[in-house]
Amino acid sequence: MTETPHRPRTGRPHVVIVGSGFGGLFAARKLKDENVDVTLIDRTNHHLFQPLLYQVATGILSSGEIAPPTRQIFDGEPNIRVVKGEVTDIDVDKRTVTSKLGDRVQDWEYDYLLVAAGAGQGYFGNDHFANYAPGMKTIDDALEIRSRIIASFEHAELATDPAERERLLTFVVVGAGPTGVELAGQLAELANRTLKSSFRSYNPHAARVILLDGAPQVLPPFGKRLGRNAQKQLEKLGVNVKLNAMVTDVNEYGVTYKNAEDGTVETIPSYCKIWSAGVSASPLGKLIADQCGVGVDRAGRVEVNPDLSVGEHKNVFIVGDMIALNGLPGVAQVAIQGGEYAAGVIAAETEAGEIGDREPFEYFDKGSMATVSRFAAVVKMGKVEVTGFLGWVLWLAVHLMFLVGFRNRLVSVLSWGLNVLTRDRYQLVSTRQQMYARTAIARLTQLTGDDTGIRDKKNISEIERGDK
Repeated sequence: MTETPHRPRTGRPHVVIVGSGFGGLFAARKLKDENVDVTLIDRTNHHLFQPLLYQVATGILSSGEIAPPTRQIFDGEPNIRVVKGEVTDIDVDKRTVTSKLGDRVQDWEYDYLLVAAGAGQGYFGNDHFANYAPGMKTIDDALEIRSRIIASFEHAELATDPAERERLLTFVVVGAGPTGVELAGQLAELANRTLKSSFRSYNPHAARVILLDGAPQVLPPFGKRLGRNAQKQLEKLGVNVKLNAMVTDVNEYGVTYKNAEDGTVETIPSYCKIWSAGVSASPLGKLIADQCGVGVDRAGRVEVNPDLSVGEHKNVFIVGDMIALNGLPGVAQVAIQGGEYAAGVIAAETEAGEIGDREPFEYFDKGSMATVSRFAAVVKMGKVEVTGFLGWVLWLAVHLMFLVGFRNRLVSVLSWGLNVLTRDRYQLVSTRQQMYARTAIARLTQLTGDDTGIRDKKNISEIERGDK
């Protein structure tokens, strides 16, 4: 902790927001015209439109189109200060937040705190799987996955062993939720359409895309009819959907799963594995929960009050993927509505000068949607279910509406249009930066014996050996 916690000198109430995702962004927007000072702290310098990460991973969009700089978003808003830094500590009794950027450590004193730090990928206690099957929660993740996908095709061009080429051209996606379904569909289109005449030693159509999930259906929250429709569309693209498949091991060679129905065990040889099953809330949630005397669930989500405050600390709010409340799902709309609700409470109470009675947070479910391929999507809005081309149009409209900035909307529309009209994808540049970074951390951990920040210090990434 630094000696003197910082707060603006205006004398107005100071609101600290941790996280610039959907919850933090919409909360800050709600407060931009209020008589408060806002400090928005995030370890990145951008707001990430996470639902479109899979399009970065498969070369449809660039990272800049879904991750505009946070400072530019709030440029011209004098009461909002954007700070880059990793939040390392929160003291709810002293009302301070500690952030770190390099060697610079700063404490921030707050009157209200809103934590919207989101969630990372969850591996159900098997964190070492991350070395071989990265998740997709950040721009870095998407770029690493894209590099692994492209590396698979490039190595297959030079492979002389048929078994090795088959392993290189087998893509395994774990998790049949929206991200897994969308990613599997785009991998199939990438192989069958975009790259179909790009190689000389083999036909990319030979690539296998396998979607694994332990549930008995695809997209469980969407209902059986939409789940069956999505599965049918995936299979039409050539995706092999394996349900009731409980993954028991992921390593350099491939993925092992157990069939929940008959108990059989099978290993799928695969070079490129991607994990899209499970989430793990930011550890800041447990840090706050322990101080406030409340519990967390298995995914680290905090048991918040109906007004999204924590325990007896009415000036501390948690929103988005970090909350456990009435079974609310970890989707963007929960974060958006939660951020706006908490910001509304803060605005009302700072104007009144006291904490009053609060109406509980009520989530309005605007529906769920997932795109399977060009011209095919599934949409669920209450009792209304839409599939096919109309669902795809609705998906485009909604995602376009929530992209931040006119330029990003325009460029995304152009990219989607070109993807429809041609088979080209212009964002398939592959770099090894993220893959080497993962390997470098593993090597450093082996030398120092410090396992902080590394999933499994005993294993070195397959990419270190296979993609130099």
